[in-house]
Amino acid sequence: MEGVMLEVRLILTDEIWVEIAPILSQVKHPAGCPPQQSDRMFIEAVLYLARTGIPWRDLPPCLGNWSAVYHRFRRWEKSGIWQHLWEHLQADEFSGAKQVFIDSTTVRAHQHAAGALKKKGGQQAQALGRSCGGFTSKIHIGCIDENTPVSIVISAGQRHDTSVFELVFEGIPQPHSLSDAIMDRGYDSDQIRQRLADENINAVIPPKKNRTQVIPYDKYLYSLREKVERFFNKIKQFRRIATRYEKLAETFLAFIHITASFLIVK
Repeated sequence: MEGVMLEVRLILTDEIWVEIAPILSQVKHPAGCPPQQSDRMFIEAVLYLARTGIPWRDLPPCLGNWSAVYHRFRRWEKSGIWQHLWEHLQADEFSGAKQVFIDSTTVRAHQHAAGALKKKGGQQAQALGRSCGGFTSKIHIGCIDENTPVSIVISAGQRHDTSVFELVFEGIPQPHSLSDAIMDRGYDSDQIRQRLADENINAVIPPKKNRTQVIPYDKYLYSLREKVERFFNKIKQFRRIATRYEKLAETFLAFIHITASFLIVK
């Protein structure tokens, strides 16, 4: 009915905002006129979009004008604010971590994700591809528990995990105190094992069945790998992550960064 404000479920509690607000004050550029919408309600609107998967134009008016929210989201994306927010939030959690869990998950891309402009490199440059699951992207994660990713990379859906391992590993903050890297047997390769050995990190990876020489691994540590699976389960509760609607890889990654930030402080 006209004149009635639509009520929506908000998820940014006062406790969560206390964690986020000081970091925003550090990573935001102070120049420019203050926007009409507060930072808190703006982030609430972005999380609402991520959680529900609705089109931008369907954003409830009580969360702001969709066009203003979209353009502000893109400005923050281009300024790296979403990534910096995530990096600051995971820094304290990463300090002293001993294990990192590396894995990937496939995300089905909606038909609206197709059609990136040629000036953006076209579809091939936007981490989109064809796999046995159809039109897909992959999210590659290095995390230290079920809430805290410390490295995030997206790729086309057909890319093998081993071909992206180096990017994920390079994304792990330095210096670190890691002693173990825990992965499934899809990552079993001499190159990956040697890369970890060079960093004095124990590779907890089950050997492939076709290996002529069996490589022992710690089965208890390997059982902890369920933490990365639990992280994927949590982040895919946000429908805009479970299904990719974004044409541009950088925009999809920005949604992953803000969602990951929320999971860290939740």
